Amino acid sequence: MEAAARRRQHPGAAGGAGAQPGASFLQARHSSVKADEAAGTAPFHFDLWFYFTLQNWVLDFGRPIAMIDSFELLYYYDEYLGHSMWYIPFFLILFIYFSGCFTPTKAESSAPGVALLLVMPSGLYYWYLVTEGQIFILFIFTFFAMLALVLHQKRKRLFLDSNGLFLFYSFALTLLLVALWVAWLWNDPVLRKKYPGVIYVPEPWAFYTLHVSSRH
Repeated sequence: MEAAARRRQHPGAAGGAGAQPGASFLQARHSSVKADEAAGTAPFHFDLWFYFTLQNWVLDFGRPIAMIDSFELLYYYDEYLGHSMWYIPFFLILFIYFSGCFTPTKAESSAPGVALLLVMPSGLYYWYLVTEGQIFILFIFTFFAMLALVLHQKRKRLFLDSNGLFLFYSFALTLLLVALWVAWLWNDPVLRKKYPGVIYVPEPWAFYTLHVSSRH
C-alpha cells in the first residue's frame, strides 16, 4: 500500500531518469540550430576582404615599382583622392569651430599680441599644407565660406572674437603666401611642365628637388 501511494504521489519519478537523455538531446539540437542560424547571419565576406587586401598591396607596393603611365589611376587615388579624404574633414572641423567664434560685443573683437605673434607660423603651416597637399581649391572654398559667414554675422551685429580673428588672419596670410609663391614661380619652365593644370600651385618639395638638391 505504501509503495503504491508513493508511486501515485510521484508519477514521473520512475521515468525521470529516462526523461533526462531526451531533454539533453532536445537542448543540444536547439543549441545546434541556434549556432547554424548565427553562422548564417554573419558570413565571412571573402570578396570584400580579398579586394581590400589586393588594393593595399597594389597601391603600396605595385605603384612605386611600375611606371606612373601604366598606373595613372592609382597615382590619382594615392596623391589626390587620399588627400581629399583627409583634408575635407579637417577643414570642415575648422569651419565649424570658426562659426562659433562670434560675440555681440565689439570691444571683445580684438586679437591679443600673443595671437598676432602666432599668426605668422600658423599661416606658414597652412601655406605648406595647401601647396604640398595640392588642396588649393578646398582651402579657397573654406576661406570664402568663412568670409561669407563674417559678412552674414555682421548684419546681425555679431563680431569675431579673438579666436575667430586668429583663424581668419591665419587663412588670409596663407592666401597671401600662396599668391606670392605662385607669382615667384610663374615663369619656371620645369615646374610649369610638371603642373600643367589650370590652377598652378607648385609643391615646395618639387621646387627643392629640382632647384636646390640638384645643385648639391
